[in-house]
Amino acid sequence: MKVTEDERAYLWVCALSETEPKEKLALLRAASPLDVFRHAEKYLPAGAPCAPLSEREKGVDAFLLSLEKKGYFAVTPLSDDYPEPLKNSSSPPFVLYGAGRRELLRARKFCIVGSRVTPPWAEKLGRSIAEELSERFAIVTGLAEGGDSAAIAGALPSGNLIAVLPCGLDECYPAAHISLKNNIKSSGLLLTELRPEEPARKYSFHARNRILAGLSEGVLVISAGIRSGTLITANCALDCGRDVFAFPHNVGSAYGVGCNELLKRGAFVVTGAEDIFAVYGMTGRKRQEVELTPEEARVLSALRDRGEAHLTLLSEDTGFAVFELSAILSGLEIKGVAVRSGGNKYSAV
Repeated sequence: MKVTEDERAYLWVCALSETEPKEKLALLRAASPLDVFRHAEKYLPAGAPCAPLSEREKGVDAFLLSLEKKGYFAVTPLSDDYPEPLKNSSSPPFVLYGAGRRELLRARKFCIVGSRVTPPWAEKLGRSIAEELSERFAIVTGLAEGGDSAAIAGALPSGNLIAVLPCGLDECYPAAHISLKNNIKSSGLLLTELRPEEPARKYSFHARNRILAGLSEGVLVISAGIRSGTLITANCALDCGRDVFAFPHNVGSAYGVGCNELLKRGAFVVTGAEDIFAVYGMTGRKRQEVELTPEEARVLSALRDRGEAHLTLLSEDTGFAVFELSAILSGLEIKGVAVRSGGNKYSAV
């Protein structure tokens, strides 16, 4: 990993010296990173540990070598590929650690997030939108269940995917997603501001959310409860002057109330990728009409009127017997216009 002398100095100040974030900011305001590195005794707070310059040099060399051996890299605001939108956000990370396709740092980026419990129709639509947007943007998301997983499923095949972690690159949160994390490292990019060995902590999720928003031109929220952490990402986006988009949900939906509140505050309504492309002056794919049988069209129309419906209600609405409906709905699922919501309930997509 090639780094300049200034970057080496910056890494020592911001990744290796035993100073708090406020102290790091004070040091960087007091002098150049190179000056602080070479004359640390002069700038470090009184009583702070300070090894000789030769030891500081060795420490940086060892740190860079350890990153390289693991297939990681580090970028700082002095690096050419430190993302400009993030650099201009309210609280840019001192250092970003990455694994995977470093060139994605230079790509246009769009964030898709949702709560851990996301309705099946929203997951399916989110996955479809992520797939289409990944043709023009690197999709930015987390590594959680629900909305994040939908974004990953849509964007991962293209490789245009950045997953921002609430822990270091050696760690995985949630632990069950270790295989998914490795797949993203192989095809896309893992990114974090935490040193490789650092575990996830309570505060690191909020800190991670500001990076999701700061990296991206816009943020799509596909689901969010009233106290969802996803809303933190949306609020960070608003604070950064980013565009915020949201799915509309049925009134009273526990996992959509946050989205509906965002829409009240002026977020863009999204029912398909074309709504996002339009904001950025782009055109999306031409959608192919789905061919439906008369029976399928009748059931889909009833399902769209209901939003979400149990088989028994659909049977009353359409006149089909429940066993007939099951076969028709399976066909609609295969054609991608309906999705099972659980408990014999279905939703239109």
